[in-house]
Amino acid sequence: MNLQIMKFLILIPFLLLFTANQAISQQDESSTVIHYPEEVHLKNIKQLTFGGDNAEAYFSFDNRKIVFQSNYKEWGNACDQIFMTDLERADLSVKMPKRISTGEGRTTCSFFMPGNKSILYASTHMAEAACPPVPPRRADKKYVWPIYQSYDIFVADLDVKIINQLTNHSGYDAEATVSPVGDKIVFTSDRSGDLELYTMNLDGSAVKQITNQLGYDGGAFFSPDGKMLVFRASRPKTDEEIKEYKELLAENLVMPTRMEIFVCNNDGTNLRQVTNLGGANWAPYFTPDGKRIVFSSNHKTKGFQFNIFMINLDGSGLRQITFDKTFDSFPMFSYNGKKFIWSSNRNNNGTHDTNIFIADWEE
Repeated sequence: MNLQIMKFLILIPFLLLFTANQAISQQDESSTVIHYPEEVHLKNIKQLTFGGDNAEAYFSFDNRKIVFQSNYKEWGNACDQIFMTDLERADLSVKMPKRISTGEGRTTCSFFMPGNKSILYASTHMAEAACPPVPPRRADKKYVWPIYQSYDIFVADLDVKIINQLTNHSGYDAEATVSPVGDKIVFTSDRSGDLELYTMNLDGSAVKQITNQLGYDGGAFFSPDGKMLVFRASRPKTDEEIKEYKELLAENLVMPTRMEIFVCNNDGTNLRQVTNLGGANWAPYFTPDGKRIVFSSNHKTKGFQFNIFMINLDGSGLRQITFDKTFDSFPMFSYNGKKFIWSSNRNNNGTHDTNIFIADWEE
């Protein structure tokens, strides 16, 4: 055996130990930090939640409230439910926020409707009161997301009463958000046999398919003027990738480890890819000026470490916004452009908790 190869093999256990210790050190650091000095766009950071997994926090149109999903067991959750809180008065470290969803089934992707008196979200509760099962760990060790066929999209008032069911399709309808203009909803559905984007009116009428390329299209948001959409997408190209995607989709699963950011007009025209970074690029949102996009990505590590980045619509000017050593995602700006909200594993005392943070945004 070549001596250099032998030396490398001898070093492998020490390299693995060093890597593990480095990861533990990074976790220890991030578990007690709220603000990193490199995060120059974020000022006066405040932690809003303090346990469980809390994500997809989005502002009301008047910027006074947020709605989000949480599986925090101390709030009585068996799986994700939808909660709302007032940003000025609430203290979620001592008081549970108001639950808007029914408490049955699994919910996801909530968003305020225009007027701030009702909330949009997807739920499986019509099929079953219990939480649908989480997919078992796969023998091939692929990381997958479930596409629950029992998800439909509902509108509830602030007293938890469901006032409208917007979809009634025997398949996946979820990931709905509302245009800042207040006239349209965009959502993801598998009604075509693939996971595509659709728009509809606020009452669920005039459903229109927006995307039509093979791959998962989801997590879409409108631009501030309502004229464009930004979303995450997988685009399997090779025969092997296409086969894998279709086989997983037949099991109601997607593998989100290879996704890029795309934009198009709100009618689907002028579709173009913004990022070409590799890894998982997702959770995009337009900046208040509509000229850039913030998104979460692991392109630097291809592993669990996700940070939030900003990029121009033409793919230039990539800039890192957050610098946590584990996970930052689900960014959103307030409608007046003054606040920035996101979910992070920072300051979780070494647990796996994902909490919501809010900051003043500075250019």
